Formats: sequence, C-alpha cells, structure tokens
Amino acid sequence: MHQITALGELLIDFTESGTSAAGMKLFERNPGGAVANVLAAASRLGCSTAFLGKVGEDMHGHFLKETLDNAGIDTSGLVLSDTFFTTLAFVALSESGERTFSFARKPGADTQLRVDELNETLLESTDVFHVGSLSLTDEPARSATHHAVKTAKASGAVISYDPNYRASLWSDVETAKARMRELLPFVDVMKLSDEETSLLTDHPEPEKTAAALNAMGIPCVAVTLGKKGALVSIDGKSTMVASYPPKAMDTTGAGDAFWGGFLTRMLALKKRPNQLTLADAADCADWGNAVATCCVQKRGAIPAMPTEEEVLALMRQYGH
Repeated sequence: MHQITALGELLIDFTESGTSAAGMKLFERNPGGAVANVLAAASRLGCSTAFLGKVGEDMHGHFLKETLDNAGIDTSGLVLSDTFFTTLAFVALSESGERTFSFARKPGADTQLRVDELNETLLESTDVFHVGSLSLTDEPARSATHHAVKTAKASGAVISYDPNYRASLWSDVETAKARMRELLPFVDVMKLSDEETSLLTDHPEPEKTAAALNAMGIPCVAVTLGKKGALVSIDGKSTMVASYPPKAMDTTGAGDAFWGGFLTRMLALKKRPNQLTLADAADCADWGNAVATCCVQKRGAIPAMPTEEEVLALMRQYGH
C-alpha cells in the first residue's frame, strides 16, 4: 500500500547552464517530469510513493529509473521500452528564473504507455492517485491514463490532478482544453496555475475558476499564483495563502514541489478532500509554499526537493 501513486511523464530536463569556452550554450542533464517531481517531493517528506510510466531502454531511461529508486519511489510500475526513446525537454532560463521549453517527443516513450502495461496492483492499493495532462496528449497513454484513474477511483483512492499545460505539446489549444477537461468528473483534489484557469473553465479569474471547479464536484482546488502564493477554495469559498520571501534561483519543479507538499500535509491531516475545511486547505497550501520555496533555491527539480527538516526550518524562520 502506498500513500501516493502517480502516472505520467518521466523525462530529462536539459537545463541551460552557462556557456562553453567556445561561447556555446551548455545544458545540464536533470531528471524531470511533473508527476515524478510531485512524487519526489512527497517522498523526501516521508511519504510512501510509486510511479507508473514509460521511458526508453537507453542511457537516459536507466538514469531516470535509478533517480527514482534513489529517491525512494517504487518503480515496479515503470516500463523500459526498446522501441521508443526517453522523452527530452530542453529548458532555457530567463534572468528571473522563468523557463521556456523545447521538447524532443515525436513520439517520446512517456506517450507510449499502454493499458496492458499498467501495474493494476499499484492502482488498487494507494491512498492518493495523481495524474497530469501530458499523458493525455497522445495515444496510447491517453487511454492508459483514463483506465488508471477509473481503476484507482473504484478502489477508493483520492484522485489528484494537475493539468500542467505545455502549449508546444498540443496540436491546438481547443484540443488541449477538451482533453484536460475530460478528467474533471473524476477529480477530488486539484492544482492549477493562474495561467491555466481559462483552459479548465470559462473563467480567467482564479476565484471564479476555483468556485466553478468546486461546483463541478471537485471538493478542494488550489490555484498557484507565482510569487503571490496560492489561492485555495472549498465549497466556493476561497482564501489566499502568501508565499515565502526568498528569491528563486530556478523555478523548475516549483509547482510540483508545492503539490507534493500539499498532498503530504493533506495525508498527515488524515482527511479526504471532501472533509477539509478552508483552514485545512490553507494549512496544506502553506506547506506547499514552503516546499516550493526550498525547491527553487537549487537547480533542477527532483534533486532540489527538500526534506521535512528543511521545510520546517523555513516555516519557523518566518513564524509559520
């Protein structure tokens, strides 16, 4: 039995890292993939976690499996393919630490996970099952995602969802909207960014978006607002949870760190999303903000996830 199991992309982030003597850009290989980042954050905080997905039978795939194993994440649901190459993402960083992406994924192994390759035991024995939307861009991973969500929900798991929109991975925005909204009827707890509000509902405003998602039957919704922190909403009532002051060095994985912290705190409260009060949700978001702040002080995503001691030290430093 695991506390959090996730399905989705596991890939290499080649992150911009200075220039060579010849003046050429250098890229540093970092393990990545949003759902894997969430698990890494939760695992560092003491949660029992498992991953389902697909990488290539290549140097990058083996590196990613080793990374998850070293992070304490169960990889019995990870498939290594000798047909498809591990997905790669090249990440350019601005002076403020914000990112732009270029993907090598035509197709990447993460899109090729099939229903018959799913580890049903993991799906039927987890407290929380987490997915994103990158596994909805292409078949067969899209069908595998839907099957996994339905199987986990039928077994009593809380369904967690983070759309994590990447425009370059979709054929067009209308397809993205339709596919990302397909999962909403199954979701119990959800995180989205302020840039994704109008993709998941017809409202650009975070408060209206969160209230609309609550009205659709999603008990707990969090909208991340960058430096401002996060908004959480329960039963159409929302509150803002301020972020922590330290400046970011690299924002890669910040939202995933937030969500790993949020879910870990929710599990610690021993409440399902429909049992959370607004104060509970704000408490979970405060933890998420602290985890994210610790994460962005370092480069990369999975390697930057903090321990519980580091998170508590930051929270104490600012009187939380």
